[in-house]
Amino acid sequence: MNLEPQQIFQLVSLLAVLALFSISLRGQINYARWFRKWEADRKARRDAELQAEARERGDQPPKGPWG
Repeated sequence: MNLEPQQIFQLVSLLAVLALFSISLRGQINYARWFRKWEADRKARRDAELQAEARERGDQPPKGPWG
């Protein structure tokens, strides 16, 4: 099996694009994972702040389906 220089170049280019795509995809997955964690932490902090404010005002959240 003999490969011509053009075929070798195409093969190397294809492998380079594949490597670039996999690196980019990994970065996007890591960013999405980080963002979901950040958003959950932010929501937890906000819920804690709201609960603390309600305690200070003397409001208690409803306890049960009918309040």
